[in-house]
Amino acid sequence: MKRNQQIQAHFDQEAQAFDEVIQKIIPHYDQMIEAIVASIPFAKDRPLSVIDLGCGTGTVAQAVQNIYPNAVITCVDLSEEMLEIAKQKLNNQVTCIVSSFENLTFETSYDVVVSSLALHHLEDQAAHQHFYRQIYQALNHTGLFINADVIQASSTELQEAFMQKWITFMNQQITLKEIQERWLKSHFEEDRPQPLMAELKTLEQVGFQAIDVVYKYYNYAVYLGKKA
Repeated sequence: MKRNQQIQAHFDQEAQAFDEVIQKIIPHYDQMIEAIVASIPFAKDRPLSVIDLGCGTGTVAQAVQNIYPNAVITCVDLSEEMLEIAKQKLNNQVTCIVSSFENLTFETSYDVVVSSLALHHLEDQAAHQHFYRQIYQALNHTGLFINADVIQASSTELQEAFMQKWITFMNQQITLKEIQERWLKSHFEEDRPQPLMAELKTLEQVGFQAIDVVYKYYNYAVYLGKKA
């Protein structure tokens, strides 16, 4: 099974329980979402054009919609099951696109591009650079790209510390057996997290400005860049 097919099958299967599960496996997920929305600099009544890449069940898009009620939102995900739940959360006030990132074509431009816990599925830093360039081109002038994701540490020793912190967090509600046999197994099979420093450098190389890290907790970070 190709990795994208494996990821799609995984998320189709997890869709109904996803919102509950994510709170157990992602440290302080609500704070990450809060950091995303708080970083959007536009007026609250502005009819923003927003695209959510790898939207899952639409939690981030819903958080944006709550603060920006006039936002025009597009949700992209590989899983149709996830998109159906996202539609319900957003009261069907959303355009949904079923696509992998590799096959995605940006048909219009956006004020804000957000992504949460999704872009680590891209294969490597070169794939990130290619996709970030597409995102940059799809942004309007002064548009913003915000990414919340799992990241890799800059050294083996630090990565081991990151992983232990993650396991400790999950173990508050999940057994070590399940962590090892389910969550770490899928992480190593499906995920390709990149070092945060490499991500920031890539954003700069693509042309983004005002690059910053607005949230970080060990191996999870929210970082952004602006199109000048």
